[in-house]
Amino acid sequence: MAAEESRCLLGYPASDSCPRVQNKKLYLATFAAVLGPLSFGFVLGYSSPVIPELRKINDPKLRLDSNQASWFGSVVTLGAAAGGILGGYLVDKVGRKLSLMLCSIPYVFGYIVIISAQNVWMLYFGRMLTGLASGITSLVVPMYISEVSHPKVRGMLGSCVQLMVVTGILGAYVAGITLKWHWLAVLCAFPSCIMLLFMSFMPETPRFLLNRNKRSEAIASLRFLRGPHADHEWECRQMEASVQEEDSRMASVVVGSIQVCFTAVAALIIDKTGRKVLLYISGIIMALSTALFGLYFKMVLPSRNNSSNPDVWFTLNSASPGTESSISWLAVVSLGLFVAGFALGWGPVPWLVISEIFPLKARGISSGVCVLTNWVMAFLVTKEFNDFIGFLTSYGTFWLFSAFCCLNVTFTAFYIPETKGQTLEQIEAYYRRS
Repeated sequence: MAAEESRCLLGYPASDSCPRVQNKKLYLATFAAVLGPLSFGFVLGYSSPVIPELRKINDPKLRLDSNQASWFGSVVTLGAAAGGILGGYLVDKVGRKLSLMLCSIPYVFGYIVIISAQNVWMLYFGRMLTGLASGITSLVVPMYISEVSHPKVRGMLGSCVQLMVVTGILGAYVAGITLKWHWLAVLCAFPSCIMLLFMSFMPETPRFLLNRNKRSEAIASLRFLRGPHADHEWECRQMEASVQEEDSRMASVVVGSIQVCFTAVAALIIDKTGRKVLLYISGIIMALSTALFGLYFKMVLPSRNNSSNPDVWFTLNSASPGTESSISWLAVVSLGLFVAGFALGWGPVPWLVISEIFPLKARGISSGVCVLTNWVMAFLVTKEFNDFIGFLTSYGTFWLFSAFCCLNVTFTAFYIPETKGQTLEQIEAYYRRS
């Protein structure tokens, strides 16, 4: 009987003993949640069309020089790092749903500060606030989706987080063509307002409710998410057994990873190919593409530029014309490979795995540590990239990136479990057996 019930939960065809699970309201809850990553994407994309405008603005108090423009673009990652820690605290104290609703406040208030800015420091503060909200979002949304989904669609729905991020980035780019920086900030604040409205009608995750001894509310949440015909009692019992069997040993199960982008291809195939396969392919492609990028710079840039000028775009323009034109395709191919490879695996999969492998009691703080590490590294790479170029040369920097991509593949081989098609309870049981 237990095997038959497991097949029901995984979404196999309905029968008398296996009532069909309905996904319509699950998709609605996921849509409400991923409005947060859409806001995150708008935050990331906002600086690109706005910085050129702020560098030419008439108001000297708001006009950005090159160094201030660098801070305006990168300070978001510092806010996101703080948001990861705050999100790790909130998600276990007030729940997944309320954490998502609360993060709309720094999103909106951050844009209000930017719109009303009287000096550069207010611009920085506004960006910090939107970064704070983005850090909370990047932690809570994958966790919410993971805990409300069933295994058959959890991979696809979890990967939609990054789809919405890149959609938001594109939206900011497109809107920035016609909108001034004030009005673009107004537009960017809208998704978080809609998320606040929609999430108010969505349920808390049943696992969080069970962890707070709210069984009736957990059953109601499952009834909303699975439809009236699913076996809510059986799934609730599985979750309860998992919650009751945790002890302090599970708190030591901490696996960190890196975040970022996603493509629709990964969302469509992740539940068929598995997580580790995508990470292998992604890591190899990224290692190859960054190595090729380093080779390109080695071949086209005069040695004096490589050793003394940290500005990649200046050195590209000053490269030998004959050499550059003959192998310019190499730079294009390398960039295309990297974007495709990253989007296929190391963009969406780490966020999904983080939301799956941590035990319930450690999920908030452990995920917070992962998000903090991610955003601190993102800030360092963004802010100090030119220094890397100056110290290691442009080709040396990209070869260093290639080496880290190789380490990603090795890490995946030895430490990342395959979670395709498993319930969260089965994943926790795997760690208990190990």
